[in-house]
Amino acid sequence: MSNNNKQDKHPFYEETLETKPIFEGRIISLQVDTVRLPNGETATREIVRHPGAVAVVALVDNKMLVVEQFRKPLEKAQVEIPAGKLDAGEEPEAAAIRELEEETGYRARSIVHLQSFSTSPGFADEIVHIYFTDDLEQGEVHLDDEEFLTCEAITLEQAQEYIKAGRICDAKTVLAVYAWQLRTLTGSFLK
Repeated sequence: MSNNNKQDKHPFYEETLETKPIFEGRIISLQVDTVRLPNGETATREIVRHPGAVAVVALVDNKMLVVEQFRKPLEKAQVEIPAGKLDAGEEPEAAAIRELEEETGYRARSIVHLQSFSTSPGFADEIVHIYFTDDLEQGEVHLDDEEFLTCEAITLEQAQEYIKAGRICDAKTVLAVYAWQLRTLTGSFLK
């Protein structure tokens, strides 16, 4: 079925009547759309546009590689799995391999896509693609000029403690820890 005809669209579909650009940054842009609601009324939607991101669940000797860095929006340091935004035209798998080596110094010889998810569909179009690897070789760290972080390998128990303590609180890393726990218990990421 085509999404080009109004009758083919979801009954709650909101038709965009106007888009007003508000801000254009290096990572995100903000726009305000005027939409027609299913009942014929109009409303506005504030939308953050993001190029998408990747993250990697990387295991070395049954320990997960994580990085700790300061996150200004939260005003605190966070422990997260290696991650970063997609460059223009970059395939997610290539970005995952690149980000892993840039932040941890480990190069993935092979990598498997686990899941892609939207981070905040109520106001942003960002999609994060999560990958897994335990097939690693030593590479070289290549941090961006404005990037300051440390890397460590933690056990599943440490990861669970970091969640309890609030050192891990972002969705992608919490998801990674629970996926790792599922794999440890069942032998598979998807059961």
